[in-house]
Amino acid sequence: MARNKPTAKKRRLAKAGKQNRAVPAWVIVRTAGRFRTHPKRRHWRRSKIKA
Repeated sequence: MARNKPTAKKRRLAKAGKQNRAVPAWVIVRTAGRFRTHPKRRHWRRSKIKA
C-alpha cells in the first residue's frame, strides 16, 4: 500500500480498525452470554475491506 494515502481513505481504514474489536466483557455479562462475538469482526488476512 502507498505510504501517502488520501485522507478519506485513511479515515475509512481507521474506522474499520476501530470496528475490528471484541465485544466488551460488560456486554457479554449484561446479555447473559448471548452476544459473545459480532459479525463485523474481520481478520486482516481472511477478508479484505473495500476502502
